[in-house]
Amino acid sequence: MSKSLQAQMTSAEVNTRLGTLKDWQLKNGQLHKEFQFDDFVQAFGFISRAALLAEKHNHHPEWTNVYNQVTISLSSHDVSGISGRDFKLAAAIDGLLE
Repeated sequence: MSKSLQAQMTSAEVNTRLGTLKDWQLKNGQLHKEFQFDDFVQAFGFISRAALLAEKHNHHPEWTNVYNQVTISLSSHDVSGISGRDFKLAAAIDGLLE
């Protein structure tokens, strides 16, 4: 993995890159997004696909699921902040819905 994906990003870098993602925001030092689906089965299916994707990226998001809502927060614990890996996974997660 490239060093740039592993390094902690500065606040300015994070704010600049946020513009490249749809509806992700910075919350409590993490990339954060809330997803809403028609029902629990669709939400759970999304979580299952996102879990496989996260494992492929060797990244493990923090998430919650309540009925048809899924909330995902991303940060890189090994760098104590947000890294390029978080943006890469966020974009891949969004790609599941295209």
